This record gives sequence, structure tokens and C-alpha cells, in this order.
Amino acid sequence: MRHSRLWWTAVLIPVAILGGIELLADWVLDPYLPFPLDTAVVTATALALAVLLVMVARRRMDLLARALDARTRELERRGATARALHQLGTAVSGTRNLDASLQSVTDAARQMLEADVAFVLLQDAESARLAATSGPDDAFVRSPVEVAEPAEALQEGFRHSIVAAPLHRGERTIGSLAIAGRTERTLDVDELGTLSSLASLLTLAIENARLEAQLREMAVRGERERIAREMHDGLAQVLGYVNTKSQAVEALLQQDRTEDARGQLAELAAAARSIYVDVREAILGLASPVTPDRGLVGALEEYAARFAASAKIAVAVDATPEAAATELSAETEAQVFRIVQEALTNVRKHASASRVTVAVRRHDATLEVTIADDGRGLPHDGQAAASGWPRFGLASMRERAASIGAVLEIADGEGGGTRVTLRLVSGKVSGPAGAVPV
Repeated sequence: MRHSRLWWTAVLIPVAILGGIELLADWVLDPYLPFPLDTAVVTATALALAVLLVMVARRRMDLLARALDARTRELERRGATARALHQLGTAVSGTRNLDASLQSVTDAARQMLEADVAFVLLQDAESARLAATSGPDDAFVRSPVEVAEPAEALQEGFRHSIVAAPLHRGERTIGSLAIAGRTERTLDVDELGTLSSLASLLTLAIENARLEAQLREMAVRGERERIAREMHDGLAQVLGYVNTKSQAVEALLQQDRTEDARGQLAELAAAARSIYVDVREAILGLASPVTPDRGLVGALEEYAARFAASAKIAVAVDATPEAAATELSAETEAQVFRIVQEALTNVRKHASASRVTVAVRRHDATLEVTIADDGRGLPHDGQAAASGWPRFGLASMRERAASIGAVLEIADGEGGGTRVTLRLVSGKVSGPAGAVPV
């Protein structure tokens, strides 16, 4: 509406002026200024008015152009700030090093806000400590380390224009991101918004580090509990069996039943060999993590070779290129490795098999790992209790599968034996550049 009024004004004013000059020339100037003097006066007056209007319009256009340039520079600056924040957020989210994240954000705050110094204070009980600094080394008070407010972290010459953005975790303040300088200055609204955005990014980095530490602690605790249960179900039971057999041998020797004692000793030796293999497999499994250069398939192939040599069972690992190229999270790879390890242990203990195949396949958004043997197959009816099938480590395998959002199936094999199938189902399974976010 405003631009429409200005347009009509710019059109009507020259028309009105020209009409007024013409009327003036016809009614007033004709008696005093004969032709061509009246025409010259009218022309000069119109020219003067035209020049005046052009000067006004040009000045107006210059003002609009300067305003447009200023607005463009402001938009460019905001765009550059947004891009810098995006790049910084991507970099911070891609690193697990909290100290590096703190330093990156602190350096960005000093550069983006053109401050002399920037620093991060992390709250601890009633005091705070310097967690990251950016600027001259002589700007900060290195001792004492703990401070009560941002000004106490700076030397006297840098305590000007201190602006701090708090770091919040819920309703609790966990620290602050602050800038300061040698001279007084005032931050505008955009600069305050940038500082607040950097503080939010810093809060996310700190919170992610805290949550990741908790997850690692929970993973370690869970792994310890699994190892304790497996040792109780395996090692403890075999040791109890060894103790019972030892007492039986002692009783038989006291009764001079030497042949019977030899039979018990043979069973005792077999049990000792079995538990030796179990312990050796457990140690190998714990000492065989999935490394980035080797990947899950490489780790399975190496473990399968050692298992085959130890258990005297042929083991083949068959993985398609698509499956081998699929990237998994470190936790997912570790759990899949342990499930395969447990399945192979069950084959050695209970299947009476001569050959095992570990197949790794990928079907669209599903990664499938199958462990198939040619043994005696699943126990049925009353055979289950006698064979010890419920103690095959299935509970541990199912817990591991559930922890990574996978599905575990155990069934009879097509040509006999047992088939254990692990399926990682996710809509985000991708190729070499992707990952399964479990």
C-alpha cells in the first residue's frame, strides 16, 4: 500500500506542476511576456522543476540502495553465522572428545563475536573451573583454578564487556560460555543470539558426553553380569562336577576298587579338558574385539579359525560383499560377535557336529547372520532336560540380541542339525558409507 501511494504521488506531482505552469502561462504571462518569451519562461521553469524532482528521486534511490546494501550485508552475515554454527554442530556431534568440543566452541565464540577472549566455566558444587579458553595466555588467571564468577577467571585488563550465556541441564546450571575484551562494547541482538546458540551447542556436547559415559558404564556392568552368569552356568557347574568325581575316586580307592576309580578319573580328565576349552574360548573371545581395520567378518573369520583348531570342528565363514561392506556400530558388532561365539560353543558342547557354517547375508534393510551345523539337531520332548539344552547359553544370546534390537531364531536345520539365525532389522541399514544405528 505504501509503495502504491508513492508511485501515484510520483506520477501526479509532475502532471500537476506542468498543468499549473500551462495555466499560469495562458492566463497570467500572456499580457506581459509575448511569444517566445513566455515559452522560454515556461520551459526554464519546467526544466528547473524536472531537475529538482530528479535530484529528489536520485537521493531517495541512493537512500534505498544504501538500505538494501545494509540489509544484504546483514543477511550475508546471518547466513555466514548460520553456516558456521551448522559446521560447528556437525563437527562437535562427530567427535567423542569432550575437551576438543569445548575448545572448538570456545574458539568459534571468540572469532564469530570478535571478542578478545572467550572461555568456558563448568560448575562444580559451589564453584566453577576453567574448562576451555581462547585468547592470549596472559588474559586468564590460572591460579586459583576454581572461581565464583566469570570476572575472577580474567586478568584486570580483560574484565570489560563480560557477557556470559548459561549452560543449563534441565533446571540446573552446569556452567557458562563467556566472552570479554580489553574495551567496553555492546552486543546487538544477533550477537547475543549467536552466543546463546553456541552455549546450547556446548550444552548438547557436554550432555552427550555424560550420557555416553553412562552408556559405557552400563555396558561394562552388563558385560560383567553376563560373564558372571556364564561362568556360574559353565565353569561353576563343571568345577562342582569335578569335586563330586574327586570325592567318588577317593571313596573308590579307599574300597580298593581301582578299576572303578580309573573310570571315574577318565571322566574327570574329560571334564577337565572340557572346562579348559571353555576357559580358553572365553579368553580368546574377550581378547578378540572387532577392530575397524578388520571389521565384523574379519573378526569372525579369525575367531572361526582358532575355534576350529581348538574344537576339531570344521568352521566356514561365508559373507557376501554387500554384507561385509555394511557398517555397524561398535556395540552392535561386539554383540553379534559374542552371539556367534556362544553359538559355536553350544555346537562344540552339545551338537556332536563335524562342520559349522557361519553365513552373513544382507537382504535390503536386514542383515542376517546364520550359524548352521550338521549335528544331532534340537532336542525334543524329554530329551531336552537330559541333553542340557536349556543351559546352552540361550538366555545370554537372547539378551545380547535384544540389546541391539535384533531378532534371534533357533530351529532345526533343513538337512539336519541346528540353525541359529540373527536378524538385524532396521530401515537405516546401508552400504559402505552407512551404519546400523542400534
